[in-house]
Amino acid sequence: MNDLADRFFAAVSRGDEATLTELYAPDALIWHNDDGQEQTVTENLRVLRWLSRTLDDMRYEDIRRHRLPDGFAQQHVLRATLPGHGPLEVPASLFVRVVDERISRIDEYVDSAATRPLRAPAAHPREH
Repeated sequence: MNDLADRFFAAVSRGDEATLTELYAPDALIWHNDDGQEQTVTENLRVLRWLSRTLDDMRYEDIRRHRLPDGFAQQHVLRATLPGHGPLEVPASLFVRVVDERISRIDEYVDSAATRPLRAPAAHPREH
């Protein structure tokens, strides 16, 4: 389970969609506490792609991982630099369900106050 988790978070940090697609079950769902919505793999990969392009030096630190009967739970702090803003620190907890060695569901709890700079207009420059 640790290998799967390590591969997953490394792929997120690198923006490695091919590895993420491999690690997700095709029908996986990703839920976030800050909007109460479930995302499909395709929707989640779009967000992760945006994060990897938007943030500099994105990394997971202060990791605490716990094995669960059907997967794992992880607490961490996502640290990065948001251009035009500066350092970003987002405490989070994820509950990850694994079926047949692939991620079938993630329930993610983030500190929504810490993600506020990501929703600011400066984080979403208009494309011309």
